[in-house]
Amino acid sequence: MKYLVSSCLAGVACRYNGTASLDEKIQELVEREEAKMLCPELLGGFSTPREPAEIIGGNGRDVLAGTAKVIEKSGTDVTELYVKGAYETLDWARKLGVTCVVLKEFSPSCGSQIIYDGTFGNEKIPGEGVTAALLRQEGYTVISENEFMADL
Repeated sequence: MKYLVSSCLAGVACRYNGTASLDEKIQELVEREEAKMLCPELLGGFSTPREPAEIIGGNGRDVLAGTAKVIEKSGTDVTELYVKGAYETLDWARKLGVTCVVLKEFSPSCGSQIIYDGTFGNEKIPGEGVTAALLRQEGYTVISENEFMADL
């Protein structure tokens, strides 16, 4: 197995708002069994749909270090579930022996280069989500769906 991919990119309606972000090339990889799909947020214990959440006070590395939090729009701290999902994803990456992880950009879990700024004002900043940060710390290549397309 070469790739681990965000389930929403393979067409699964598991995003916070109950939608998918289908990328047909990624879906084809899954169908050809060249990629395994999963959703870090579902692995962390969330259901679909769920309230939007953003990282407050930093990025995914800061969340892992305990200096930033993931907060839902209503103010509920859901940091623990995001960290749990990241570690569950890491376990799967190890079990499957993947070499590359393709994650959905902008997500507080999966963003690999850009995340929302924590104000819930639809503003984006450079940064990575919790799962992307953990996987990179562990030596995995983590890219967004946009970078994946550029590599084909």
